Amino acid sequence: MPYLADLTLRLASGIAELDEPVRERHAQWLVAQQREDGGFAGRDGPSDLYYTGFALRGLALCGQLAGPTAERAAAYLRRCLTERVPIIDFLSLVYGGLLLELSAGVNPFADAAPGWREAVSSELERFRRADGGYAKTEEGQSSSTYYTFLMAVCNDLIGRAIVEPQRIVKFIASRRRGDGGFVELGPMQTSGTNPTAAAIGTLALLKALDEPTRTAATDYLLDAQTDEGGLRANTRIPIADVLSTFTGLLTLETLGTLGEVDHPAVSRYVRAMESDCGGFRGAEWDAAVDVEYTFYGLGALALLKNAEQSRRDA
Repeated sequence: MPYLADLTLRLASGIAELDEPVRERHAQWLVAQQREDGGFAGRDGPSDLYYTGFALRGLALCGQLAGPTAERAAAYLRRCLTERVPIIDFLSLVYGGLLLELSAGVNPFADAAPGWREAVSSELERFRRADGGYAKTEEGQSSSTYYTFLMAVCNDLIGRAIVEPQRIVKFIASRRRGDGGFVELGPMQTSGTNPTAAAIGTLALLKALDEPTRTAATDYLLDAQTDEGGLRANTRIPIADVLSTFTGLLTLETLGTLGEVDHPAVSRYVRAMESDCGGFRGAEWDAAVDVEYTFYGLGALALLKNAEQSRRDA
C-alpha cells in the first residue's frame, strides 16, 4: 500500500475515536468550504490543488468524502489534469484522485492516457541533481529535503520504483546536523522540525532508517516541544504551531517513540487551536482557520488517539 494511503488509514482510525460531535463539526466545516468549481481554496483567492488536497484528506479522515462533495471534487481534478502544474500541486492532484477512488469509488484518472504513470516518473527525474536529491524547480541548483521526500512519495503513490534510492539516502544523510535534526537546504545549520519530518519520512519509505538516526532525531523532536505543549518549527522560534506539531508527532510515531512526548500538554495545545464553528487555526497568534491547518489539527488528534490506544493495548 502506498505510504500516503497507509497514513490516511492510520489517521482515520484515530479520528474514529474522537467524539462524534467533534468529527461532525470539522467535517461539516470542510464540506462548507467547497467552491462552486468543486475545488477548495486557502484563506483567499480561487480554488487550487494544494488546498484541495488538504480538504480532501481532511474529509477522508472524517469519513465524509462521498456523494456530491466527491463528485464535484472529481470534476475539478479532471479539469486540472489538462494543465501543467508545479510538482507539489501534482502530488495533491494524484493523491486527491486516489482518495476519491478509495473513499467514493470515483476515479478522476479513468480516461487518462495509457502510460501516464511512466511519463510522470520520467518527468520527476528532470528535478534530480548531482547530489542525489531533487530540486524544487527544474532551474533550481540546490536540492531540497522536502521536495526529495515529495518525489519519493509521488513515485510510491503511482506505483513506480524510486530511482537510485541509495543516492537519495546519501543525500538525506548530508542534511543531518549535530543536534540530530535535518535542514532543508545545504548551507543551513539550524535544523527544523519539518525538514526533519521530511528526512525521516524519506528514510522510512526507503527502509533505510538506522538506530543512531532514530535516537538522535527523537531527541531533537522532543526538544522541540514548547511550554505551550505543541512543537515549534526550530529552536530559534519560541512558539509552537499546528503544522510543526503534526509533522513532529507523525515523525515520532514513525520512529516508534511517540510515547515519549508529553501527551496531555500537546493535546491541550491542539484543542486550543480548534474553532467552535469547525476548523483549526495555525498557532496562538493566528486569528483564522483554513483547510490546511484543519487537516494538521485533525491529524495531530488522530495520532494522539492512536498512541492512547496503543498504551491501552500494551
